[in-house]
Amino acid sequence: MKLNVLIVEDEKVIRILIKKTLIESDLNIGEIFEADNGKEGLEVLNKRKIDFLLVDIYMPVMDGLEMLDYVMSNDDLKKIPAIVVSTENDENRVDAIIRKGLGFVHKPFTNTLLKNEIKKMGGFS
Repeated sequence: MKLNVLIVEDEKVIRILIKKTLIESDLNIGEIFEADNGKEGLEVLNKRKIDFLLVDIYMPVMDGLEMLDYVMSNDDLKKIPAIVVSTENDENRVDAIIRKGLGFVHKPFTNTLLKNEIKKMGGFS
């Protein structure tokens, strides 16, 4: 079964890099959806079947952690695996993200690093 992915990132270049990594990987990817911020990400989640999330933290309108807190508090969405892809350097914040059950990949990332974290979070065969 192919899994649908939502990339929530305000920088178009980063969205392109993440999408390219997904397409070139050996992961069983279905459709790839994109959103510029957390609010748009939630709108996509309400309209589409999404199986995996890749979310930046620092975005306008609604940041990634606000979006993920909403996702994790919603019974219909909370089982969707998610990875935070961010420039966050505060080790305490990164640890808090990981303790929530989220994956974390630091920008800039390599294709291998991103792909391995996606596999680690599960859902892809």
